Amino acid sequence: MLEQPEGPIGDRTSVELFAGGGGLAMAVHRAGFRPLLVNELVKHACDTLKANVAVARGESERIPSPGERWPLVEGDVSKVRFDYLWDRVDLLAGGPPCQPFSLGGVAKGDEDKRNMFPEMFRAIRKIQPKAVICENVRGLLRPSFRPYFEYIERELRLPFEERGDEATWREHDDVLRERLAEEPADPKRRYDVVTTTVNAADYGVPQIRNRIIIVAFRSNCGVDIEGFKRAVQPTHSEAALIRSMLDGSYWERHPDVPSHVRMRVMSRLPSTPPKDDGKLPWRTLRDAIKGIDGQPSLPPVPWDRLDRREYRLGGFSDHIGWPDARIYSGHTPNELDRPAKTVKAGVHGVPGGESVMLTDDLLPEPLDSSPYAYKHRYMTVRETARVMTFPDSWKLAGPRGEQMRQLGNAVPVMLGEFFARAIARALDEAESQR
Repeated sequence: MLEQPEGPIGDRTSVELFAGGGGLAMAVHRAGFRPLLVNELVKHACDTLKANVAVARGESERIPSPGERWPLVEGDVSKVRFDYLWDRVDLLAGGPPCQPFSLGGVAKGDEDKRNMFPEMFRAIRKIQPKAVICENVRGLLRPSFRPYFEYIERELRLPFEERGDEATWREHDDVLRERLAEEPADPKRRYDVVTTTVNAADYGVPQIRNRIIIVAFRSNCGVDIEGFKRAVQPTHSEAALIRSMLDGSYWERHPDVPSHVRMRVMSRLPSTPPKDDGKLPWRTLRDAIKGIDGQPSLPPVPWDRLDRREYRLGGFSDHIGWPDARIYSGHTPNELDRPAKTVKAGVHGVPGGESVMLTDDLLPEPLDSSPYAYKHRYMTVRETARVMTFPDSWKLAGPRGEQMRQLGNAVPVMLGEFFARAIARALDEAESQR
């Protein structure tokens, strides 16, 4: 079962589009928002949601009561009706498919039919939520896409200025610029937008994951935008991780690390500790495997069990050894004493070197094909889920490739929750001032 929010913030409500395997939806729920509707297209992701928290809604357009399972509408978001949710939603959340903008995609940008931002704007017009949160790749900020991204921000500020069927985005952008220069006739139809460039590791996630998070507040809510910006500043840093290794506190948390591993890691650190920046240390892949915030340690995968067989190693599901891991140019492995590399979905749901990890076990003799002296293997799905800060109780549906795809497309739960809680506090504070 999904953990309940800590300290519920009244009866805040949410709608989640492009829910995938549930990372952002779970984060929003943990921050105190009650899901009124969840939408997802991909079958295995829908199966994951239903295995954990959701129930197929069917044709009923009913507001669920507190404590009910999340109503899941399976299928194309363009077919979903939102009218019955008008002015009843605090937070609209979603990560519109990012393939049009990612470095790994074909980079067609706004001409790509997979661009789902227009559906987010349609939902805003039908729901009129108090706040919106979107997560996407940093590819939106590349110079070639920057003008279109700035158009997206303007469209989010004025979502009720609907683009005509025949208008190009540049023509619509000209209209938006003119409207934004005018005083709003109705503040409930305008939003204040904050875009934050993030590395998930800077927020306690044991993974290097560079993204953008776009948050919008309905203007009439009176949210302190500058206060919100201060509230979402990073909490963790690489400098603090280095300091913790140099002063020994990191190794005190991991007393079973072999001396040869510790010596290798320490040999690459600066002799002078970085300046204390007042932040917490980055979390590492080793931290994730050993358990964060009270999680139990995952057992090591025996080298003779890299056989694709599910046998609930240590009682954990999806903690399965996978054979044939390779290291080659462009596919360098994860190291235990660094945050993991970005978890990727991969073109076919099976990522490359990003899912390979070096262990603490030395090779019997060096391999000519590898510069590393340590044995390596694929990360298990459970280890990858921990890197994405999913709870161990979260069940992922489908074969391994589909499970990895869901994780690679997800928002790390810890990162999403941090921003969702900041949104909830901002709304609470604004309402208390009225």
